[in-house]
Amino acid sequence: MAAPWVSLRLVAPMWNGTRGIHRLGGAVVPEGNQKKERKMLQFLNNHFYDVEALRGYLLQREMSKVHLKNRSFTWLEEQHGPYSAGAFFILKQGGAVKFRDKEWIRPDKYGHSSPEFWNFREVPVEAVDASDCEINYEGLDNLLLLKELQSLSLQRCPHVDDWCLSRLYPLADSLQELSLAGCPRVSERGLACLHHLQNLRRLDISDLPAVSNPGLTQILVEEMLPNCQVVGVDWAEGLKLGPEEQPQDTASPVPA
Repeated sequence: MAAPWVSLRLVAPMWNGTRGIHRLGGAVVPEGNQKKERKMLQFLNNHFYDVEALRGYLLQREMSKVHLKNRSFTWLEEQHGPYSAGAFFILKQGGAVKFRDKEWIRPDKYGHSSPEFWNFREVPVEAVDASDCEINYEGLDNLLLLKELQSLSLQRCPHVDDWCLSRLYPLADSLQELSLAGCPRVSERGLACLHHLQNLRRLDISDLPAVSNPGLTQILVEEMLPNCQVVGVDWAEGLKLGPEEQPQDTASPVPA
């Protein structure tokens, strides 16, 4: 028997008279949205017979979007120059660019950015913030147009991997700051490819889940790039000894 203070009330869906239905939460679903939902359900029912097939389809569609975002814009180089062409790619991705002696240019919440950067044909791009962008191996063709790039942030880029880092060597003469913080696909192998970037002065390798031993990796990277400040990792992280590896105190009495 239910407790006397518990009140249970069933609410049935009701027509509101305005081409919609009141659900339990009180939200109104327009008839147009209902038609779209029915069409989507019918499409899924006609084409997929199990969850794995549906997951494969959704993954393929997502990768197609990523591929489209990373298509080559090098053809713009002939008309607008490499700096504007590279900036266009970054802004299209949702990132930000800074031309030399200019203010940062960022897209607004709708993805639109000021067209003034097309006038900077002869002005080098000195900094790029591509944090959270979907840049991949193919898209680097556009980024590498920026031959005088000094600062590059690739923080939390989900598709930046070891192969991408192996392609950064054309920026060796100019690149001084690089952030890879939070990139889930970057491992020790990719960091080893950065030995070409001897002009780096600051490298952020924090929060790299694919790096198995962060502390040891930082030590090796510091030896590889002696003039670079490597940040983001506690030098002792991953170097702690297990209980069986701890040195024994010979001065302590041995239990019987």
